[in-house]
Amino acid sequence: MAIQLGGSSSSSSSSSSIHIWNHDVFLSFRGKDVRQKFISHLYQALRQNGINTYKDNVDLERGEPISSELFKAIVESRIAIIVFSENYAESKWCLDELLKILECKKLFKQIVLPVFYEVKPSDIREQKGSFGEAFTKLGKKIKDADIKQLESWKEALEEVAELSGLEYTAIGLDDESEFIESIIQWVNSRILNQTPLYVATYPIEIESRIRDIYQHLSLERNDIRRMVGIFGVGGIGKTTFAKDIYNRISDQFVGSCFLCNIKERSKREGLIELQKILLSEILGKKLDIYDADRGVNVIRERFRSKRVLLVLDDVDELDQLKKLAGDRAWFGLGSRIIVTTRDQQVLKFFEDDDSKYELKLWDDNEALQLFSLHAFKKDEPLDEYVELSKRVIKYAQGLPLALTVLGSDLKDQSRHQWKGALDKYESIPHRDIQGVLQISYDGLDDNEKEMFLDIAFFFNGEYLVDIKKIFDNYNFFPDDGIDRLIKKCLITIESGCVWMHDLLQDMGREIVRRESPLQPGERSRLWFHEDIRGVLEESMGTNKVAGMIIEMPKGEDAISLNSVAFSQMKRLRVLIVRNASFTSGPNYLSNELRVLDWFEYPLQSLPPNFHGKKLIIFRMSGHSLIKELSFIKCSIKFKDMTIMHFHDCDFLTKVPDLSSVPNLKDLEVDRCTRLVEVHDSVGSLENLSYLSFFDCSNLRIFPRSLKLRSLNLLDLGCCSSLRCFPEIMCEMKSLYALYIRGSAVEELPLSIGNLTGLEFLYLNNCKNLMRLPINIIPLLQHLREFGISGCANLLKKMGDDQQSILAIESPTMEDNTTLSEEQLQEILAPPTNSSNGSSELQVLHCRNSFQSELDFFPISSIFTESFSNFSATLTDLNLSGSQIVSLPTSIKEFVSVIVLDLSGCKKLEEISELPPKLELLFALNCQSLERFLELSSILEFNGSHNRSLNFIALKGCDKLHQKIWNYKVPNPLLWKGHYNATVLPENEIPEWFQHLKEFLENEIAQRGDDDVQLIKGNEDWVINIEGPHYLEDISGIVIYVVTFFNEDLRDEDFLSEAEVAFSVFLRAKYS
Repeated sequence: MAIQLGGSSSSSSSSSSIHIWNHDVFLSFRGKDVRQKFISHLYQALRQNGINTYKDNVDLERGEPISSELFKAIVESRIAIIVFSENYAESKWCLDELLKILECKKLFKQIVLPVFYEVKPSDIREQKGSFGEAFTKLGKKIKDADIKQLESWKEALEEVAELSGLEYTAIGLDDESEFIESIIQWVNSRILNQTPLYVATYPIEIESRIRDIYQHLSLERNDIRRMVGIFGVGGIGKTTFAKDIYNRISDQFVGSCFLCNIKERSKREGLIELQKILLSEILGKKLDIYDADRGVNVIRERFRSKRVLLVLDDVDELDQLKKLAGDRAWFGLGSRIIVTTRDQQVLKFFEDDDSKYELKLWDDNEALQLFSLHAFKKDEPLDEYVELSKRVIKYAQGLPLALTVLGSDLKDQSRHQWKGALDKYESIPHRDIQGVLQISYDGLDDNEKEMFLDIAFFFNGEYLVDIKKIFDNYNFFPDDGIDRLIKKCLITIESGCVWMHDLLQDMGREIVRRESPLQPGERSRLWFHEDIRGVLEESMGTNKVAGMIIEMPKGEDAISLNSVAFSQMKRLRVLIVRNASFTSGPNYLSNELRVLDWFEYPLQSLPPNFHGKKLIIFRMSGHSLIKELSFIKCSIKFKDMTIMHFHDCDFLTKVPDLSSVPNLKDLEVDRCTRLVEVHDSVGSLENLSYLSFFDCSNLRIFPRSLKLRSLNLLDLGCCSSLRCFPEIMCEMKSLYALYIRGSAVEELPLSIGNLTGLEFLYLNNCKNLMRLPINIIPLLQHLREFGISGCANLLKKMGDDQQSILAIESPTMEDNTTLSEEQLQEILAPPTNSSNGSSELQVLHCRNSFQSELDFFPISSIFTESFSNFSATLTDLNLSGSQIVSLPTSIKEFVSVIVLDLSGCKKLEEISELPPKLELLFALNCQSLERFLELSSILEFNGSHNRSLNFIALKGCDKLHQKIWNYKVPNPLLWKGHYNATVLPENEIPEWFQHLKEFLENEIAQRGDDDVQLIKGNEDWVINIEGPHYLEDISGIVIYVVTFFNEDLRDEDFLSEAEVAFSVFLRAKYS
């Protein structure tokens, strides 16, 4: 495959090959086949998942040309989903869309997904079956002048049928929901892979190097697998080049993944997490992996037949490579694996025909362009700065990172200031790259230097808001200081986190090492594991140590902590322990600590001297820690503490009075299995924004009321002993997410209505939940996700008052507030016998979450006004499993309902009315149902009133003896598609079956006592059907056959060979 390179710069060349997409997905479909059902559900599901989808809402009249606006939408869509249905090929409009989509596939690498909706790919390819009949029908209308167009359509159909697609043939809403979910996962994975990576703020001249790397990749060969290693010194631009190449070629692969910063992430997250990310990004779904060796097998098995692009960025250990891409044979033919590293030794196991490419320092012309872009915002220097710029280039030694930093440092400076800076540069040895970078550091004031070093040692990748709080506590004036570090290109802010290039981080560590090269305990900060071991075991620390981060290599022996080691470090401000074990715990900790973050703390309690009142971030975990937080006393104000986390603390039994921590913003007490009580004061922490007690299985006592105006998220998930949910004492409009799933909560209070900003509500598996209050109604109108499966006790009984079911509107796609994929389960809340006579809410199940739905049904006239607001938007109403006895006459007012499910309503006796536009009616296993309305009352077909009911399921309604078919069967109930049918109870045969003549060839059938046809002798038999005149449009008959075998015949070999042959003839006599 030839690669077209763009213009003169990296950025421009990348953008020229990356098409501008204004839509994620374009939907092509035949409106009359699928618009009202499948496409409506698919469109809402796509929108619900944040996928920008174009769906045309107009069906063209016959002969109208496709609009230029529609063509434009196709061109601007990243993915085209073509839904082939039975009548797709009879539409010139659809076929013209198809041609345009395939054109965009060739020109712009548009991704195409064929969806075969109740048609087979072979029918599309060969234009046969009902699909072929539709195409033939269109062909007969084509004029001779358009024969070439007909051939183009035929070729397009053949081409698209060869593409990998998704096929749907099942019948049922659940099956359709699962199918739509598979489409969503597919689209999400393609969008993720197609989203360009951020490369560089300024374009740079790198085309010659890109061209060289392309030669190593050999992209024109799909019959090989190849690994390419890009190596070079830090700051040379390895990651930038890899991102640029990834952006240009990722659309040529079935799947792609860019794993960045593996060196740091493997330490922080672990290789297992990186394996999960790799699998998720390429496969489009998450897989559970608990062991890195198993992850290797999963990667190998899942990718061995897939053509993928994988970039492993900043690999520094051979084991990382072995666990993520240990052999190119793991991947399918045509795959490419790119590895960036500083250490060429990492690439030593590459095979002979794999490639290694060294990125070398830039020449003067390239360096001058990059430097100028940062210093002057143009690709060449101002005339009066030309000679000075050349001097900078000489001392930057062609290192892109140094050029970027120095250009940013000198921007907007006078020539005099440039000369002063250059004098400093010239005092740095030529080969000392870090010395060149340090020029920018040296230009910082004292507070800015301290912030730079703290970020380099402790806070790289941490949230900016938390870092600012710490620096503000130090009186470093962080707003101005952080801004200056950004402008000097010493840090960047991405997704709210502070990031520093690893070369600059190394420079910061080297600056601190030089403070005392031979005595680590005399330095301001410690991070190297050997230095830390010596300081702690030999008690070599001093008051100069302000911070320490302890991350020991895997397999290291436990640190034999000297009893007085920490007592020598009275100025210690930051202590972070991420991966280390100790033979004993500390008996002293500095009260100057602002950050105490200790994973697997070895003792049950903190040292007796420690009061911690200067703490800002307090994170602890450990199976020994602590019976209670005894050091937090009301007599001491912890005015600066904003973050408090306790994870996996098996002995923590109580969260004490926290009124002395008034500025706490983030409180997490997760997986503390012996925690029983949380003090009431937690419910009044007005600055709290995040509150979590996830999986505290013994938590029983929780604040009785909450007054948390700043709270954004509350997680009480898996608190399986917590029965009472607190009262909400004020409007908490900041709370957008509430997790109660898996708890023992029995009911929600009326004050739940004060959560006016709620968007996510999860009540899944609350098995004791008995009722939902009426005040929850307004909240449900704004929810984006609502999980309520597994709430078994809501099903038990509805109570005697049948007038308490209430209308509530669920989210709509237009407002971007949609139901999640969590299917809403049956909810029935018994009425409350309160003195004021008001009824509790009874919530009803909506099985299909991909529709615009009302989840609740109005019966009581008390709620007429509420009902009038919602009846027009309800499309799917599920009352299955409820205790209703009959449907009210007001059901007719639901003018948009197309699906009604009454299955399992064991007390339902009568169905006398139905919604006027109902399409699907499910009333399976309604054991008490005796009376069903005469279908003629809603199914009249007289040319002007074409009713839409096309599916009725009454199987298992054993008491239904009434003849419901005392009328000519109307056309809409005949089998015209895979979704139109009538399922009758076993004892109900429609009257029009009297027109059928049944016989067996040997006439040896007899009717048994149980009304089952018993067949004797020859297994071959024929049904000859003479349909009545009003069945003239019938297009098929479905015969449901149940065969019974004696026990002695239930042999696998016999069953595999057994055949039952049916010949069905239609012979209609028409007048």
